[in-house]
Amino acid sequence: MNKSATIDFATATGAQDLTSPAHTQALLDLVAGEARDSLLGVHEVLRRELPQGRLAIYEAGGGSSSFLPMDVLGRSHVTVVDIDEDQVRNNTYADEAILGDVQTYRFAPETFDVVICYNVIEHLPDVEAALLNFRDALKRGGMILIGAPNPRSLSGVVTKYSPHWFHVWFYRNIRGIKTAGLPGEAPFPTFFHPLVTLSKLEAFAAAHGMETIYRREVESPRYPEMRQRKPLFAALVDAGAAVMNAVLPRGTDVRRGDYHVILRKR
Repeated sequence: MNKSATIDFATATGAQDLTSPAHTQALLDLVAGEARDSLLGVHEVLRRELPQGRLAIYEAGGGSSSFLPMDVLGRSHVTVVDIDEDQVRNNTYADEAILGDVQTYRFAPETFDVVICYNVIEHLPDVEAALLNFRDALKRGGMILIGAPNPRSLSGVVTKYSPHWFHVWFYRNIRGIKTAGLPGEAPFPTFFHPLVTLSKLEAFAAAHGMETIYRREVESPRYPEMRQRKPLFAALVDAGAAVMNAVLPRGTDVRRGDYHVILRKR
């Protein structure tokens, strides 16, 4: 776990068998695209960097499936903390599930090898407090995996400034998730604290004893989902994104609506 930092494993995944039992259902549920490729890259980094033997994992916010590979989960004691009672009840893989707020809930120092915070920080009013709690709970050399939306992307701007009922409508009618908005089911209200922006998150991490060992900004998985389920709607959204990319600074792609980053405690 003391290898030198390497940033951006964008081409690390190669061809892999997604039917392998080493992959979790959360990965298999992702439509083929950049987000799934990046998550495979995350899995490679974790397998390479994690110590051998039994692992202690803290999942900050825990739904019904994990984003870790099964071979890592299989040798881990997983502790979940979630503020939503239904989410805690629905969790099927944690060894210990705690009803609590990740912004205030504190573990003993140097307890965990990995902290997972996936699709969570955008929902927190105090991301700074949560990140410091995660860092303190990590062993030296331990890692935080964060998956989050990019607030400056097209999907991030729409999510930030549209009402919650629109998010529920989108999940139900575009994504086809009929249980969306029911107790314990996404989408959840979003805050988009400034630290959700990747550059600010990395700067905060560096100032508080953490280094970036993986980062990748990816096209939101909502785009390939829409192209499969609602091709006409997707074509309109893609056309709008293309127009925005044409007028924004060169290299901008407003479709890059998500990112994965792994931070390691020095």
